[in-house]
Amino acid sequence: MTLSFPMGIIKVFTSNPTPAMLTFKLKNTSKLEQILPNQTLLFSDPSQSDAHTKDFWFNMQALTSYLRKASEQNPAASYYNVDILKYQVSSKGFSSTPLNLAVYWKCDPATTDLRLDYHYNPESMLCPGPLSNVQVLVHVDGGVTNMQSLPNAIWNSELNKSLWKLNDISEKSDNEGSGSLRAKFELSDGPSTPTTLAVQFMSEGSTLSGVDIELLGTGYRLSLNKKRFATGRYMADC
Repeated sequence: MTLSFPMGIIKVFTSNPTPAMLTFKLKNTSKLEQILPNQTLLFSDPSQSDAHTKDFWFNMQALTSYLRKASEQNPAASYYNVDILKYQVSSKGFSSTPLNLAVYWKCDPATTDLRLDYHYNPESMLCPGPLSNVQVLVHVDGGVTNMQSLPNAIWNSELNKSLWKLNDISEKSDNEGSGSLRAKFELSDGPSTPTTLAVQFMSEGSTLSGVDIELLGTGYRLSLNKKRFATGRYMADC
């Protein structure tokens, strides 16, 4: 979670020896296993017992020093990003993943058949949104001499990898976001060995945690709240 501070607020902080305390509340935290605040900048009462909310407040002296240093390093910037905390979301298997995957390999000496079934899972998101920039990458050994795929994939002979680039996936897609990728590889030195498929995508406007932020007290306002998530290590095995 990141807060962006406009350049003008630095003058407010530096000209006032006791600026108003900046405090905020995390809401909908029941899905979180861990909350790791930036200990240099944030305080929190560990005895808070409400599983759905957590309150935090800034060390204003440390925040002012951090922003002053950032402005000295990049004086032309119009705002400065501050990483305030990280969190870990509890997993409930397939119900927690926005794109459910199932992989099937058939490896013969002369050919390899590969199929990936995927299904969009809106229940994993508080406000379901489309998955964009979807890419699927797979390594195929065995001396691939030819590839036939549906939909069309890109074969990289130097890396022995096949890449699919897909349109946005959502409930409004064909079959409500369900589909399959298929490929047949002709081999000169088979059989192939099944490998892990790597998948990438992102989504704007939603989170998997459902966590939200609310400023407390007076003196500050939150002008824009942006939400997004993107894959890190998102893989599928047979």
